[in-house]
Amino acid sequence: MPPSTPGRVVVISGPSGAGKTTLMKELFRRSERPLVASVSATTRPPRPTEVNGIDYHFLSHDDFAARRRAGDFLECFEVFGRGHWYGTLWGEVAPSLAAGKWVVLEIDVQGTRSVLVRYPDALTIFVGTESLEELERRLRGRGTESEDSIHRRLEVARRELAASDFYLHHVVNDTLDRAVQELLEILKRG
Repeated sequence: MPPSTPGRVVVISGPSGAGKTTLMKELFRRSERPLVASVSATTRPPRPTEVNGIDYHFLSHDDFAARRRAGDFLECFEVFGRGHWYGTLWGEVAPSLAAGKWVVLEIDVQGTRSVLVRYPDALTIFVGTESLEELERRLRGRGTESEDSIHRRLEVARRELAASDFYLHHVVNDTLDRAVQELLEILKRG
């Protein structure tokens, strides 16, 4: 029997360091919507604490390319110019939508444009910080980024901010509780 309420695609984007992952964990914990996270695929190697199938689907370059050719991706792009690909597999989205779930994709601005071609009614949310200076402070505070990586991520952030006006909603992650509450209200209005 089909679900009584159709599923919906929810896209959350924002620069690295804006706190999307932390916000999403709290959002999933507190939301009354039937949320399910879409696990992205990537060709980059896993970090020591990452688990295949939970954090990402880690694919070889050959596997990723074969799946691209087969049309297995809703969206996919090379990110950060380092030769690593990221993408959203159809298999992460379509079954959950058919089951009435709200599928949350954490993807970049470029990927969001591709998703909107297929799902023009997607709920799009751009998460940012109060300023680029705050974003840089957060990136440096991680202690995991090289100077080159920080500069690259800030440059990407500038481009994303400049291209973010097509998102339906913008959330400033200044405090966790306030930003999560804003996200919950956005989802509630749907």
